[in-house]
Amino acid sequence: MADAIVVILDECIIWPAWPGDHEFCGPKLYTETSGHTPMSQYPDARFLKSANALGQFVPDTGTEVAVAGRSNAGKSSAINVIVNRRQFARTSKTPGRTQLVNFFELRDGQRLVDLPGYGFARVSESMRRHWGELLSGYFESRQSLAGLILIVDIRRRLTDYDRQMIAFAESVGLPVHILLTKADKLKQGQAAAAVLEVKKELGDRATVQLFSALKRLGEREAREVLERFLAAHDL
Repeated sequence: MADAIVVILDECIIWPAWPGDHEFCGPKLYTETSGHTPMSQYPDARFLKSANALGQFVPDTGTEVAVAGRSNAGKSSAINVIVNRRQFARTSKTPGRTQLVNFFELRDGQRLVDLPGYGFARVSESMRRHWGELLSGYFESRQSLAGLILIVDIRRRLTDYDRQMIAFAESVGLPVHILLTKADKLKQGQAAAAVLEVKKELGDRATVQLFSALKRLGEREAREVLERFLAAHDL
């Protein structure tokens, strides 16, 4: 049988190569059978809800890993590559579009949490304060939180916003793993120097790796860290 061509239309998938143009609405698997990318390791992953206040968070059970990053650092693209689901986390050309705490279920009892982008977002000072209180409350209240994956644009290195996120994680004893994204934008020597610079600043406060959503560089390593964080909380 020839490989099916999958066409994505909003929340529905239509297979025009199949007789009768079958349509299915629901969780999307995005990986085309004709491509070289393996099917998602999280085929049942789904969006749960968005929250703008502590009282709106999903129940604090099971295990979850948070993903945070400065606006325009490539956070949504990184999530999509790690989960291997196109548009799982919505990407946008406008920095700062992730303005809520977004909960996704990867497997039963295991979640990924997409935190609001920070830094470049053109928002009011009152909104910035709200985000600060929301993030602080999130880290302080979530007993199910097992780790933080921090997305950092390799060309800009660590910013004060990134250091604040690391401080949030440290305050509650969370492990931190940093993805230096957009590594394809630098030459190999420059990218290696950036890793050494960040490692030198942080020491054993965080682990660090190169990552490129475009080239899928570091995809496996990042996914292994996610799995390790999820598993460690269950021990």
